[in-house]
Amino acid sequence: MRTIYIQNSQLSAKTISWAVLSSNLYFSLFRKSQLGPLLSSKGENGRGLPPSQKPITRILRWGIDHPGIISENPHISTEDYRLIINGEVETPTRLSWNQVLQLPKTVSVSDFHCVEGWSVLNCQWEGIRFTEIMNLVKSKQTAKAVTFECADGYTTSLFITELQADDVVLAYKLNGDQLEEGLGFPLRLIVPNKYAYKSALWVTSIRFTRGKESGFWERRGYSETADVWKNDRFSRTL
Repeated sequence: MRTIYIQNSQLSAKTISWAVLSSNLYFSLFRKSQLGPLLSSKGENGRGLPPSQKPITRILRWGIDHPGIISENPHISTEDYRLIINGEVETPTRLSWNQVLQLPKTVSVSDFHCVEGWSVLNCQWEGIRFTEIMNLVKSKQTAKAVTFECADGYTTSLFITELQADDVVLAYKLNGDQLEEGLGFPLRLIVPNKYAYKSALWVTSIRFTRGKESGFWERRGYSETADVWKNDRFSRTL
């Protein structure tokens, strides 16, 4: 199957709809050939799955099992890695990988929901609560949102209030193992109550902003809120 990379920001609604249908077809064929039958589970904390979601056994790897937004995944060395945190903060910071690992660690178990309709249950993420980042750089009262920038050029933005839950983490391990490259190595965002396009991979920059900014997929017709429990997948203007 030929992989299609969507990079043009000036896409029509018809083009976006075609891309979404193509992506869903890709997932359907992939699941049948490699992931086997769908599972049955009540999901995180027995709450059940969000609307129109079905569980599968593992998270699809970006750029490997699932099309990426560039032709090849970023190859990141932890020796060279730097995490830049700036914007509406008192103490802008640039962290090496060793400094990232020295931040207070947490382990969080949550379900992972893709906007295409599949979910992976009970993922164990190890990393740093986002609130630790806020404390580290002393975010200002003027900061209302945060934009995440990634090594592949991807961006997404969330309100600070959406990032303050205990299960929102910057993760470097999944189920006890270091993240694979296709899962966001070395560091990715996890926001369990949002569709996974809000859980940015290969995070290299965290910028606190006065207002929310539209990210890569949001500019292409996906919902700004991405609320999994409200089935909020696409912009109402699409």
